[in-house]
Amino acid sequence: MNLEKVVFGFFIILALTLNFGFFLGEIDNPAHHNVYELFAAVVVNLIATVLKFGDRTQTGALLLATSLVAVLQLFAAAAVWAYAVNISAAGMDGMMMASIVSLAGGAMLANVISVVLLIADTVNLRR
Repeated sequence: MNLEKVVFGFFIILALTLNFGFFLGEIDNPAHHNVYELFAAVVVNLIATVLKFGDRTQTGALLLATSLVAVLQLFAAAAVWAYAVNISAAGMDGMMMASIVSLAGGAMLANVISVVLLIADTVNLRR
């Protein structure tokens, strides 16, 4: 068993599950979406992105691309959250939360593609 591949797979799957945990719930209800879970999703996605930099295969390039998309969308979701809480006169309302959750949903889709690519690459391995 290759420890490097275990760590790599762990962070890819953890990124997806954390993102899913944040995404789950009523789209416009702030009580169903925890800011710390969004923060954890951002951090784990950043770690997963860094782990994908060494692979020079076509699959590695696709994995990196999906990870960059997820990080970009999660950063946008965090920026909208910060704007809603700290700058917006209306504060955190249903419309702002729906935007945040929608961005996190896009990141989750990118993470699903990343996990599917990882599984496909693993199935194609020959001993």
